[in-house]
Amino acid sequence: MRDTCHRLGWTFDGWQDGAGRLILAKGADGLYAADIVVVSIPRQVGKTYLVAAIIFALGILEPGLTVIWTAHRKSTAVETFAKFYDLAQRPKVKPHVRQVLRGKGEEQIRFTNGSRILFGARESGFGRGFEDVDILVFDEGQILGEATLDDMAAAQNVAANPLTFVIGTPPRPKDQGEFFTLLRQEALDGDDDGTLYIEFSADRFASPMDRDQWRKANPSYPLRTTERAMLRLRKLLKSEPSWRREALGIWDEQAVHRPVVSPTRWAELADPGPEDGTKPTALGLDMSHAGTISVTACWLDDETAHVEEVWAGTDAAAAHTWIVERAGRRTPVLVDTYSPAAQLEPALKASGVSVRTTSATQMARACGLVYSDVSATPPRLTHGGQPAVDDAIAGAKRRPIGSAGGWGWDRTRPEVDIAPIVSLSLARFGAEQKRRRSRGGENTRTAGSGRHSRGRTARASGRRAVVR
Repeated sequence: MRDTCHRLGWTFDGWQDGAGRLILAKGADGLYAADIVVVSIPRQVGKTYLVAAIIFALGILEPGLTVIWTAHRKSTAVETFAKFYDLAQRPKVKPHVRQVLRGKGEEQIRFTNGSRILFGARESGFGRGFEDVDILVFDEGQILGEATLDDMAAAQNVAANPLTFVIGTPPRPKDQGEFFTLLRQEALDGDDDGTLYIEFSADRFASPMDRDQWRKANPSYPLRTTERAMLRLRKLLKSEPSWRREALGIWDEQAVHRPVVSPTRWAELADPGPEDGTKPTALGLDMSHAGTISVTACWLDDETAHVEEVWAGTDAAAAHTWIVERAGRRTPVLVDTYSPAAQLEPALKASGVSVRTTSATQMARACGLVYSDVSATPPRLTHGGQPAVDDAIAGAKRRPIGSAGGWGWDRTRPEVDIAPIVSLSLARFGAEQKRRRSRGGENTRTAGSGRHSRGRTARASGRRAVVR
């Protein structure tokens, strides 16, 4: 790729040459060593030039290559296409280009060998329905919502050797930055097999006007990006947080997009759980604003706990009947005072169920307990590996409760249903309360329950009736 670019008259700075070697590295099988390339990089460094050069070279070297370049905003997509157009008009490049299409939303560069590069904006719905895409570029990767990923995830399924770029700056608090943040966190945790992560940034606590830090964050400064250009950018980015993110590549210290529990960590905690018929220590009950009800059970075993969603649906009467039959008078059922599920409390109490409502402070303690259980070494919590619970934990973020650092679960996106993780937290908290009251008494779990018998399924039908 580099040699081809040199023949076209394009050269690279040291960092671009090194990044290109990593991006295009292949394994013994001839496939890309990293099929996902994530780059968190400040403005005015030269990332568009680098990726454009790679794409042009591959388009020339590999006949029939299909490249999709998407940006979040139409203005960014148009600006990027203009840069590609200028590159395509260079004397040594033009003989390889058969046609340039400049229609509204239909910008394309077509090569004489059948390769093509298509440009469009995600906010306009660009990207849906494509198949056999060899290279997929998500520019403005810090604004990459789940709907876009759903639309374009299958575009590379049949490509022989696909390559995906996710390129952006650190997300602002209001951006849909969950996916970009997750990719970064997985890189920091060492969980991202098959992904290349590159980040340029200044030191977090350095002076934002320190020229040495400018060089660290932006290797094109001061030779290609002049001091005047940096100062002009500083005038445009009036707030210091924006300057630190956009010009210096520094991520917010408390990223609002960071998942509370990483998907890798959560997956490690999946376990079959207790034998069928083992009575739970406590139940948690929650209801989403859309009316979906979730009931979670918690079983205690020494200092560890296992949790599973045991009933889910939208029929409040059916939920009431199920809880009355399973909980009886001895198994506590916890529900948050401010949850829509609190409407079930009077009827459950009238049926003899031991229902306990939690305050905001207790809700914060419940969430903190689950987090500390998951984070402990070794962990003190396992779960049933149920998709609804997995989706809830992946789509949840912290919501401050009070001023002392307490927090509760909140949705990262309006469509997320966090009722399963809320009911899970309540069940765990209720079980802990019961254990503390009965210290020294009979164990709440039956002996030999076989919680770690991994030969059993995590969906034992004898104790749950999940009807999502």
